[in-house]
Amino acid sequence: MADLILVLNAGSSSLKFTIYANQASEPEPLYDGQIEGLFTESRFKAKDGAGKVIAEKTWPKGSALDHEGAIEALFAWGRGVLSSKDRIVAVGHRVVHGGLRYTKPTLVNEDILTDLEEFNPLAPLHQPHNLAAIRVLRKRSPDLPQVACFDTSFHTSIPSLAQAFGLPRKFTEQGVRRYGFHGLSYEYISSVLPGFDPEAAKGRTIVAHLGNGASLCAMQGLKSMACTLGFTAVEGLVMGTRCGTLDPGVMLYLMDECGMNTRDLEKLIYKESGLLGVSGISSDMRTLLESKDPRAAEAVELFVYRIGREIGSLSAALGGLDALVFTGGIGENAVPIRERVCRAAQWLGLELDENANAAGGPRISDAGSRVRAWVIPTDEELMIARHARQVLAGKAG
Repeated sequence: MADLILVLNAGSSSLKFTIYANQASEPEPLYDGQIEGLFTESRFKAKDGAGKVIAEKTWPKGSALDHEGAIEALFAWGRGVLSSKDRIVAVGHRVVHGGLRYTKPTLVNEDILTDLEEFNPLAPLHQPHNLAAIRVLRKRSPDLPQVACFDTSFHTSIPSLAQAFGLPRKFTEQGVRRYGFHGLSYEYISSVLPGFDPEAAKGRTIVAHLGNGASLCAMQGLKSMACTLGFTAVEGLVMGTRCGTLDPGVMLYLMDECGMNTRDLEKLIYKESGLLGVSGISSDMRTLLESKDPRAAEAVELFVYRIGREIGSLSAALGGLDALVFTGGIGENAVPIRERVCRAAQWLGLELDENANAAGGPRISDAGSRVRAWVIPTDEELMIARHARQVLAGKAG
């Protein structure tokens, strides 16, 4: 009999999963996959630990799944591939926002779930859907331990000064401050960076998590000192559909002169802006890099420009820079984006090795470069599995 840990990352239109064997040394991935197209045209794909596709299914139009249906489909598939002696001992969930109170992985109960729902307005693309999966499983298997792992937790080391906005103190005391996100990704990178660059692990590193959601994290001695994402997951860099940092006066203008209300603005800054809004073509970097449309090129240039500016800002906050790490879907795979970002950081002493970059690294800077550059794949799911196991061991103890 094997004890298993199920990791779920529930989004607005997808349910990603990984099943781990709860090994003594490190959770071992057995299966992973996702159900995409929730509420539209649902599609299921699963792979084994070697990355081989072992199952695919598509639901016909008119029978699309919601989160509850997706979880039921996942468990139905699991019954066919897992041994009858295997048992899921815990489920770990990515939950984007933990606020001031939830700063470490937490075993979820009804009171905690209710608390976490208060953060739905701060992460509307993520939080409601993260919690929806937890609720479905509580209804389905009420005795199954569920562990919430927060993207904000890693950033609790950020100094209070770097968290503060220039607002009246009463708002800061109410929790209006920079929290930072993508913490599970940054936490994973911090756990493996010493194996790549021990000097950088002790020093000043900027990690660029670049994907549909994008951010930078400044680390000193593997601890978060600043993050481009702030109170919500929309600040900082230009992202797939999110605008990034925006003069708040623009919001006032749009309300007063264009008649937009809060829901209109929410839709604009979260779903209609970023690469999609600037290009008018796509939120997918692969599509934009292949396009001959000048609007696509402009969107890509803006993406890179904002990264370059924020690298400068975070380097100033750190008092210098020893290493730059690329991770996330774009960071790990988009050779031209890494090249442009590194070129923009030459003034810091970063010299790119073009051949190493084209090969995907892991080190993509010249041997003599004062600032080292790396490509390190992230693994948020493994980080969640580790946390779930630790919380479960504490509960058992």
